[in-house]
Amino acid sequence: MSNVDNIEDIPSPMGELTLKIVATPQDTNIYGDIAGGWLVSQMDLAAEISAGKLAKGRTATVAISEMDFLCPVRIGSTVEIYTRVKEVGHSSISVRAEAWIQPPFESDELEMFKVSYAKFVMVAIDANGRIRAVPES
Repeated sequence: MSNVDNIEDIPSPMGELTLKIVATPQDTNIYGDIAGGWLVSQMDLAAEISAGKLAKGRTATVAISEMDFLCPVRIGSTVEIYTRVKEVGHSSISVRAEAWIQPPFESDELEMFKVSYAKFVMVAIDANGRIRAVPES
């Protein structure tokens, strides 16, 4: 049973579910937790998917900022990456990505925890790898 009195007090992901994956033993650091770099890679992939839809094609990461890791991720956790576009420039797209987990076999409740978030700045690129304009909707 949850210790939260009001369902509105329960934190929940913001944005669209863009990527869902299970953290495996090959993704660990030397301490047995999931490596931060692996999680950043998954978040970057989700940001690229989100930006690519808007750019109608290939994008590349040019910056990552505001990245925070809130708690370790255990092997077997289901990792869900939620994204939302924050800003669109001439060729750039700013995407907020949040990583949430459901720990393995924790309880009967499907409780999720936010473990990381960051801002990714992507640019639209053409087939030659040159920056191009983001198409208007």
